[in-house]
Amino acid sequence: MSPGAKLRKLLAGERIVLGGGAHDALSARIVEQVGYPLCVVTGAGVSMCRGHPDVGLVTMEEMVRNARYIAEAVDIPVIVDADNGYGNAINVRRTVREFEQAGVAGIHIEDQVWPKRCGHMFGKKLIPAEEMVQKIRSALDARRDSDFVIIARCDALLVEGIDKALERGEAYMKAGVDMLWIEMRESMDEIKAIAERFRGRIPLYFNHSPSGMVPRLSVAEIEAMGFKTACFYVHALMAACKTMREVLAEIKNTGNSLAVWDRMVSFEEFWRIGGLDEIRELERKYGA
Repeated sequence: MSPGAKLRKLLAGERIVLGGGAHDALSARIVEQVGYPLCVVTGAGVSMCRGHPDVGLVTMEEMVRNARYIAEAVDIPVIVDADNGYGNAINVRRTVREFEQAGVAGIHIEDQVWPKRCGHMFGKKLIPAEEMVQKIRSALDARRDSDFVIIARCDALLVEGIDKALERGEAYMKAGVDMLWIEMRESMDEIKAIAERFRGRIPLYFNHSPSGMVPRLSVAEIEAMGFKTACFYVHALMAACKTMREVLAEIKNTGNSLAVWDRMVSFEEFWRIGGLDEIRELERKYGA
């Protein structure tokens, strides 16, 4: 079964699909080992791990290479942030082919200009809806595997308001996109309006961002409104940043690591996360 087919099987189920956020192959392994059925790769996280904020400084090649490592590390389907497709409709064609060859199940493409910004930053600028429709058409035509999932992300809410966001959502749905993601803010009325307009017509994607712009809803509440996914992109990475800073500060201030040992996984567990048990089994099998 292809990665896209695995994802479509998940989306065809009756319940909401939880997506655990990863920024590299190690974090993707943890997502899978914890039991998430879906891994979602954060563009912001990948960018931050290269020393840059999410303002369009990471290239397609960097994102594809990282996606390949992740797809090779896990068996669950992987969705990757493909920013705005890295150019016009012709660029989008190559973008789809590259990510599909990397082994991921799908990508999401947003309707921002380049360079883009994180969906929860102010100052975003949009391309015309008609241009985004052509990008969607190009993305759909570029697939070699018809099960590869194309998700349209609409960033219009912070820029143009709810009415224009809904209009764009309608246009993207009519263009044939597989899933629809309208980036949200704190208004529950707007979130409910999105759900009421599109649920039952197209699978709806929910980004549970910790930016402070999205209400801290439970998965049950998100599912009740009619969303098909609830994705937690950067929560683990932001928690890891806090822990790394605290641990390093503790060692620096005390000159000793004894106080932080209970906040680390064991050395054995560290290797186990990385797949050493599987390597040992292969060594026994092949006498390596």
